[in-house]
Amino acid sequence: MIKTLLIAALALASANASAATCDRTCLKATLDQYLAALVKHDPAGAPLGIAFRQTENAVVSLPGTGLWQSTTALGALQRRYFDTVTEQAGYFGTVEEAAGPAIVTLRLKVEERKIAEAEWVINRKGDPGLGPLGGGQADAAFYDPEYLLAHAPAERVVPKSERRTRNELVAIANSYFDGLSAHEGEIIMAHAGCVRIENGSLTTQRPIPEGGQTDCTAEGAMRNIYAVTARRYPVRSIRPVL
Repeated sequence: MIKTLLIAALALASANASAATCDRTCLKATLDQYLAALVKHDPAGAPLGIAFRQTENAVVSLPGTGLWQSTTALGALQRRYFDTVTEQAGYFGTVEEAAGPAIVTLRLKVEERKIAEAEWVINRKGDPGLGPLGGGQADAAFYDPEYLLAHAPAERVVPKSERRTRNELVAIANSYFDGLSAHEGEIIMAHAGCVRIENGSLTTQRPIPEGGQTDCTAEGAMRNIYAVTARRYPVRSIRPVL
């Protein structure tokens, strides 16, 4: 009798855990619901968890403020990514605001089929930062949504035989940041001629005196960087939904 009850309890626990897990279909529906609510300026239209927390460029934004107020539509460029292992979804592309398109990256964390976290990185025209002039922080940051749309990330399913493991993907990304920090392009695991786009702006493929062109391992991309810390890879084994 005790054994029967134990088996029944384990089966029930397993069923509850399975029901609470958000698979690819669930993640896509949750992300779409959140984005639709954002455009409508209606936080109640999204399945927000009781402890929901949203940040915009690392600043906490309460539901109904920030992008909840300024977003008028999703932009011309939209890419969605899903990681069922960590139950997180990503959105990369543009959103429309009154002042024009903003280039954005969103990480959405789902727990118990509710949204626990929304983390936005936003680039708008005229934002301060290291931009085309290559000067101090008072200069405008790179911003070119038109070029980004014309050279959008590919939408394809990588054949299973060609896919990297999660650990390999993280190692490749870490090699890039390690190379930037150490100013040693040779330790970056990259193809020759690799392209780098910053907020839609092409920052490589420029002629160099000794011949050829700069790529993503070039010294020019490293001179102002001395450390890349607090690295996270929440959405790693991903493929877009077409």
